[in-house]
Amino acid sequence: MQRATFNLQPNRIGEAAMAASRQMWLAGLGAAVVTREWVQTGAGEVFKALVKEGTVVESRAIRFVGDRIETSVSVANTVWKETRKNVESTVKTAAEKAVGFAQMVLPTSLPKFELPLQPKAVRAPARSPKRAKRVAKVASKRKSTRKAASKRA
Repeated sequence: MQRATFNLQPNRIGEAAMAASRQMWLAGLGAAVVTREWVQTGAGEVFKALVKEGTVVESRAIRFVGDRIETSVSVANTVWKETRKNVESTVKTAAEKAVGFAQMVLPTSLPKFELPLQPKAVRAPARSPKRAKRVAKVASKRKSTRKAASKRA
């Protein structure tokens, strides 16, 4: 079996690394000079062309996104209306079954009555004059107690 031998010379590797890094430095300097010259002479027209193309692409993107949003909102509204219709139908069916069950289970000696399917506004009962006086009296006592406590503090 043949044995490969490597003849490593540290000085040559270091010199090659230094030469490569120097070449990269010089390439960067050259690119900067060429760019500066290009900007001074012909970059204006190229820059204007790039801005024009960017404007076209931007308007297409905005139109595309706007169309997608409009479609999404339309689909969401359709789903919402369908869901609402299904919920209303389900609740109405459940209420009708509950009314039917209650009418079937309640004794026949009780008077018949219809249960409302739509709730009506419930008014709070009016207070009697005696109750109104008592409430006013308790409220005035609370005020005087608070005033006395704040004077002590």
